[in-house]
Amino acid sequence: MNDDALRYAERLVPRSYIDLARQARRSHEQQIRQIIEHRKLPEQPLEEHVIEQWINEMAQMDSNNFEGNVGVGEREGRIYSSLVARRHSLLSHGIGRSGDINAIQPKAAGSSLLNKLTNELVLDAIHALGLRTITHAVVIPMATGMTMTLCLLTFKKQRPQSRYVLWSRIDQKSCFKSILTANLEPIIIEQIENNNYLQTNVDEFEKQIHKFNPHEICCIISTTSCFAPRAIDNVQQISNLCQKYSIPHLINNAYGLQSTKIIHEIEQAKRSNGRIDYIVQSTDKNFLVPVGGSIVLTYDSKLFDALSHAYPGRASITPTTDMFITLLSMGKKGLLDLVQKRKNLFNLFYEKLIQWTKDNDEYILSS
Repeated sequence: MNDDALRYAERLVPRSYIDLARQARRSHEQQIRQIIEHRKLPEQPLEEHVIEQWINEMAQMDSNNFEGNVGVGEREGRIYSSLVARRHSLLSHGIGRSGDINAIQPKAAGSSLLNKLTNELVLDAIHALGLRTITHAVVIPMATGMTMTLCLLTFKKQRPQSRYVLWSRIDQKSCFKSILTANLEPIIIEQIENNNYLQTNVDEFEKQIHKFNPHEICCIISTTSCFAPRAIDNVQQISNLCQKYSIPHLINNAYGLQSTKIIHEIEQAKRSNGRIDYIVQSTDKNFLVPVGGSIVLTYDSKLFDALSHAYPGRASITPTTDMFITLLSMGKKGLLDLVQKRKNLFNLFYEKLIQWTKDNDEYILSS
């Protein structure tokens, strides 16, 4: 109820009681105003009923939810099932337009606001996690593999003569298939064994760059999060090669936002003037939401715009809404508490694993 309605309510309920309700409402409004104004995560989590009410209010800003409105155009956000409508909080327009996934929808001011604000909150979360030099973040409504394909196609458009991708081998299908789906040819750089680890063969990367014309190389893909005994790729040295030979660099950081070590490696690579174009990570693996979304990070506004323009047509708002709700439910404190909890649990697990290895004549690979 607005202030006028509350004044009329004072005729039915004592004013002192209405004033208490008015104060509670203003407190919630102040929280929301600050988030929109500063485009930052709240320090403390928002209560779920506040988040739900806010989303419902934004949904009412979309034309398909205007009272008495009957849409007859192409994009009216019609929903047959009331269950589906409730499941999606009446947000049926999606995000973006045919030429840009971040474009404002004329008939969907609420959905557009939610999309823009979520990307800003994600960027603030990324900064809080340690990637402080990142300047742009966007939630893409596709999982990591397909989003990497989108990045590769963006590079391909900028480098039409290119046909190869130099790829530090990882035995996981998504990354490999993302290259093939983009109709590019992977040049697989095998790892080298060092102290029982498989590590990045930086020398072989440079040999392959000399073997092929750098203009024929679409990009180099490095991987930060992987399974033992493969170690984190040497992101810093690869980024230096990319800078030296003017080759785009795509980082497969699927799980990496939850690891302070990986974040440090990426941050150091950028601070040492290495080249990093796009960093791709999963929403579900890093932020505890359902599968279906990813986050692309970049340091360059032109690269950000190029990726946004590369996405064909409109897109689902569901992964964005999931991230919006989750980030507000966590708040900055909740997010950082999860990172600290992960560290504590790792130390506990490591101590117990050491004891197990002693009892069973095994040893742990530890960098």
